Amino acid sequence: MTSENTCSGKCGCATNNDAAAPTFQAQTGEPLICSEFSIPGMDCPAEEQIIRLHLADAPIASLQFDLSGRRLRITHGGDPSQLLERLVPLGFGASLVASSPLDTSADVPADTPAEAHTLWLLLAINALMFVIEIIAGWLANSAGLIADGADMFADAAVYGVALLAVGKSALHQRNAARLAGVLELLLGLAALLEAGRRAWAGSFPEEMTMLGISLLALAANIACLWLVSRHRHGGVHMRASYIFSANDVLANLGVIAAAGLVALTGSPLPDWLIGGLIGGLVLAGAFKILRLR
Repeated sequence: MTSENTCSGKCGCATNNDAAAPTFQAQTGEPLICSEFSIPGMDCPAEEQIIRLHLADAPIASLQFDLSGRRLRITHGGDPSQLLERLVPLGFGASLVASSPLDTSADVPADTPAEAHTLWLLLAINALMFVIEIIAGWLANSAGLIADGADMFADAAVYGVALLAVGKSALHQRNAARLAGVLELLLGLAALLEAGRRAWAGSFPEEMTMLGISLLALAANIACLWLVSRHRHGGVHMRASYIFSANDVLANLGVIAAAGLVALTGSPLPDWLIGGLIGGLVLAGAFKILRLR
C-alpha cells in the first residue's frame, strides 16, 4: 500500500546536496519517485550488498539503507511495485511502506556505496583470515576454526562481488554473485562434513591454538566493522554496523568459548558443535545469495 504524503524530507530522500537524482531524471525523462520499503530480514551489510546487486539494473537514482530500522529508501523512476517484485524473492520480507513523487526542488543525495579502497581492505582482511583459519584449523584438528574460516570466506565473497559489480552489467554482477554463492555453499557443506568427520573419528583439538587464532579473527572482524563505519552516515547507521554484524563476532566468540570449554572439560564436543553451527550459518548465507535472479 502506498502513501500519498509527500516524500520530501519525511523519508530522508532529500537531506543532502547532490545532483545525482536530477541527472538521472534528465537522462531518462522520467519523473522521480521516492519510495520507502520495510525489509524485516535485512540486518547486516552482507544483505545490503545482496539487495544492491538485485537492484543493479533498475531505474534508480539513489539508495539509502537504514539497517537498524530495517528500512530502504529509494529514489527512482517507474512503478515502485516493480522494485518490490525484485525484493520479495530475496526472502527478506520486503513490503512497500510509502511512495510519492519527489519534490525536485530539493536536492537528493547520491547513492553512496562503500569506497572501492575500503572494499579492497575488507576483502584482503577476510581472505587472509580465511587462509589462516583453514590452515590453523586443519593443523589444530579444530572443526570450529575451519568453519569460522568458511565464514570469513563468506564475508570475502560479498566484498569481492561488490568490487566485481563496479562498472559491470547487471548480468555480470549476478553471475559473479552466483559464483560466490556456489563457493560459499561448498565451503559450508565442507565445514559441516568436517565437523561430522572429526566427531566420528574422535579427534581432539588443540585448545590453545583455537583460542589464539579465534582472538585474531575477532580482532579482524572488529577492524572490518570500523572500516565499514567510516563510510556510513553517522549516528544510527554507525551503530547498526556494529549491532547487526553481530553474526561474525558471535561466531568468533563461539569458537573462543568452545576453546575454553574444551580446556575445562577435556572434551572435544564443544569444538564439534560450534563447527556444525557456524557451518550451518555459512550455508544459510549461501542460499540467500543463490536466490538472486
